[in-house]
Amino acid sequence: MGERRYDSLRRLEQAQRTRADIAEAARRLFVAQGWAATTVRDVAREAGVSVPTVYAAYQNKTGLVRALADAADLTADLPRLLDELEGTAVPARQLAAMAGYDRRLFERAGDLIALVREAGRTEPELADLYRQTRQAADGTRVQVFTSWPEGTLRHDIPTAVDVYAGLCTIDVYTTFTVERGWSPERVERWWAGALARELLDGPPDQSSSES
Repeated sequence: MGERRYDSLRRLEQAQRTRADIAEAARRLFVAQGWAATTVRDVAREAGVSVPTVYAAYQNKTGLVRALADAADLTADLPRLLDELEGTAVPARQLAAMAGYDRRLFERAGDLIALVREAGRTEPELADLYRQTRQAADGTRVQVFTSWPEGTLRHDIPTAVDVYAGLCTIDVYTTFTVERGWSPERVERWWAGALARELLDGPPDQSSSES
């Protein structure tokens, strides 16, 4: 009786593990050999499942990438960002929290972000996905900036969003960490200080500057 009672829970756990195995296999292949060169059959073989199992879990390759992109927010610890934003009203510290989230995102999912951007050059659905994620990030920044007292920003909000987007990019992160040998933590500190200097109308909070 006891074993039957938990059969449905066991099946759910197995299904979740299978989805995770498929997603991880897809990520490895997409990054190693590119979006176009990777087939659903390749993913199934890498994950050790059947092709119909992949289709049942994610529909197609685009569905797989969308699922991976959704997971990226979790790996970067979005709840931590929300807690940090709500835990202070100091703009420089909120910028530092946002820089920390971007650092975690690029550190843990930068290869996926680069993949989606590159594949989007030929795949409209992935171009839409990349655009949607960028727009969502812009929306977060607008929400934060509009919560600040008037006169905090040295730019209007659209320009401030543009400046932030120009500084905190996967390309800047890669240049510093890969080409220049910076640690991810050093990039985060530099971002926090640079954002405060470029965006805030007044001396930045010293706790956010690079040290």
